[in-house]
Amino acid sequence: MNRIQKTFDTLKNKGEKALVGFVTAGDPDPSTSFELVSAMCGAGLDILELGIPFSDPTADGSVIQRSSARSLKAGTTVPAVLDMLKRLRENTDIPIILFSYYNPIHAYGPERFCQDALKAGADGVLVVDLPPEESDELTCFFKGDDFSIIRLVAPTTSETRMKAIAASASGFLYLVSKTGVTGSDGLDTGDIGALCATLKSVSDLPVCVGFGISTPDDVRNIARFADGVVIGSAFERTIEENIGSAELVHLLTDQVHACKKAAR
Repeated sequence: MNRIQKTFDTLKNKGEKALVGFVTAGDPDPSTSFELVSAMCGAGLDILELGIPFSDPTADGSVIQRSSARSLKAGTTVPAVLDMLKRLRENTDIPIILFSYYNPIHAYGPERFCQDALKAGADGVLVVDLPPEESDELTCFFKGDDFSIIRLVAPTTSETRMKAIAASASGFLYLVSKTGVTGSDGLDTGDIGALCATLKSVSDLPVCVGFGISTPDDVRNIARFADGVVIGSAFERTIEENIGSAELVHLLTDQVHACKKAAR
């Protein structure tokens, strides 16, 4: 049983939902980023999405765009992210998903990326702009069930399309809560709940909801019907607003604690 499946099974038995946290690797600099991500993993994250910085993160709002810019300016590369992942594995056993656009993976080499990511301790990858019909050049290098491809489902996705996406997914499904970009305001839990129910009806994979979720109340509301809740911009906003502060680690871990408490 892989780490992702084991985590969801354990949480289900405990009556909890997964807290999935996104952070851009290397933001604001490599050493600080490693300290922050390590602390978050120890503070209650159930699954980590470790973002590979990209110069044109079109699905992301301004907060995550700026986090990618800071990381790239600090010199973060795909090998640097994989090295960070390898170091994280020395102290944490939670599932770690590499979150990326396809350009960095394509430039690195799909086969090499899959091999090196698995060796470093990754449990899977989420590629924002790689639809199932175009992903064979990457997924053909997956072996067994120890490396998952996380698929995105949009609020505009039809039930027929949901089935097609789910059929090529593994690990869990990421349900985007709204049209727009990450970090945008406003959640209609009624609409999201209905979308989640439809997605669950066509797949047995866990469903995690992300985009626009920033507070413990948001987590609590979404956790009523989803298997997991994804937070990214809210964590990155805390980093951005407290760069250089001695309190940053404590602020971030307190934020993780509060959100995880809401997922129980």
